[in-house]
Amino acid sequence: MLLIYTQKVTPRISYIFKHICLRILGIDIAFTSGIEEFIAHQGPKISYGKKPMGNELFFQSHGLLEQQGIEATDITVKKWDDTFGFFAVSNISSLPFDIFSASFYMITRYEEYLPHVKDELGRFMASESLAYKEGFLQQPIVDIWAYKFKEQLLEAFPKMEFPEKKIVIHPVIEASQTFAYKQKGLFRTVVGYLDSFFRAKFRDVILRTQVILGFKRDPLDTFKWMVNKSTRSNFKLTVFFMLGDALSFNESMNTHRQKFKMLIKYVSDYKEVGLMFSFNALGNYEMLKDEKRRMQEITNRSLTSSMNSEYLVNLPDLYRYLVELEIKRDFTMVFRDAVGFRAGTCTPFLFYDLDYEIKTPLIIHPSAMTTLAFNKKYASDIDKTVSTMLKAVDDVNGTFTMTFSNKDFSALDNQKVWRKIFSEKLQEYAQ
Repeated sequence: MLLIYTQKVTPRISYIFKHICLRILGIDIAFTSGIEEFIAHQGPKISYGKKPMGNELFFQSHGLLEQQGIEATDITVKKWDDTFGFFAVSNISSLPFDIFSASFYMITRYEEYLPHVKDELGRFMASESLAYKEGFLQQPIVDIWAYKFKEQLLEAFPKMEFPEKKIVIHPVIEASQTFAYKQKGLFRTVVGYLDSFFRAKFRDVILRTQVILGFKRDPLDTFKWMVNKSTRSNFKLTVFFMLGDALSFNESMNTHRQKFKMLIKYVSDYKEVGLMFSFNALGNYEMLKDEKRRMQEITNRSLTSSMNSEYLVNLPDLYRYLVELEIKRDFTMVFRDAVGFRAGTCTPFLFYDLDYEIKTPLIIHPSAMTTLAFNKKYASDIDKTVSTMLKAVDDVNGTFTMTFSNKDFSALDNQKVWRKIFSEKLQEYAQ
C-alpha cells in the first residue's frame, strides 16, 4: 500500500490519485494529513502539496486539486521526453509537471465546461481541445504520465510490487441502422423506392427489391458475421442498438417489429447488448427512461451500457441523467471525426461532476476512434493508423476500444479493411 500525505484530502485529490494508482497502476493507496502517521509509516510513501516536509519522495501541487469550481486558466504545454506535459512545477518536485492536476484536467473534461465553439449538433469539437491544438491527441497521455510516476516510485522503493497488466481489447458496434431495406414498413419502403427512382439510383431499386423478396441478404445485416468472429476471438464486444427515431428519415425503422426484437435477442445471447439513446431523447429524461425500459423488456436483462446518438456529450447534464438511470457504463467519450483520446486516457474512469465536486458511479469507457474518422482514407492509411493506436495502448497496458458500425462489415469491396481489422488485427493483440 502507498501512503499519500497531503495537508487536506480534497474530493479532487482523492479522485485522481485513485484513478492513477488504482485503475491504471493497480496499487492500493491510503491518505493521511497527520505528520506523525506519515513519519511512522514503514512502507512506500509520498507527499503532495506546495512544499516537502523533509527529504521524502515529493510531488509539488499546481493548485487545481485544491480549488473548487471552474475557472479558465492559461495552459502552457511543453515537450517532455517522448510526450508532453503541462502545469509545470519547480525542481524540488520529483517530476517537472503536476501530472495529477493535469490528469484531472483531462479526464474530467474540464475544458468542455468552459466556453467553446460547438458544431451544428452541439458537440464539442476535436479542434477545440487542448490535446488537438498541442499535438498529443493520439497519445494516452494520462496513462503515460502514470507510468512516469511508477518509475519514480520504483526508484525510491525498489521492492514495491505492481500487478502485471496487459492490454484489453473491447471493440463496440454502433448499430443505429440495422437494415438498409428490411423491416422498414410500407410507407418508408415506398418513400425509399421513390427517392432512389427520382435520383436515378436504379441499382438501389433492384437491390431493395431482391432483399425484400428474400433473394439477397440485406447489406447492413452483418450481425451473424460479427457474432461468429467475436465468439472465436479473445476480446469483449458490445453492440449498441437504437430504439428511438434516427435523425434521418431514410435510416429510421419500425423498432417495434418482432423480427427487429429477435435480432437484438439473438445478439444478446452471445455478446453484451447496449442501448444507443436517440438524439431526440438526449435532452429529455423521461424519453431516455422509456427507451431504457423498452430495451430491458426486449432482452429481459438490466441495461448496463449505453451510447449517445451522434456521439453527443453535453456535460454535465447528459451524464447526470445516466447516473439517475443507473446506467453503469457510457461509451460516448470519443471524437466522431478525429482519431485520438478525447479524455487523454485509454483506461475507463468514473465520471466526476465538476459542478457538484462529486465522484459518481458512472464509468466512462473512452474510445480511441470511430470508423467515421477515416472517411475517404486509403486502406493502407487506415491500417497504419489503427496499428499505431493499438501500440500506444499496448505500451501502457490500457483498454483499446474502437467504435465500428454494422455498415462497416458489409460485403462491399471498400469495407474489406474493416472486416480484416475486426477479425484479425484486434485478435493479434487480444491473445
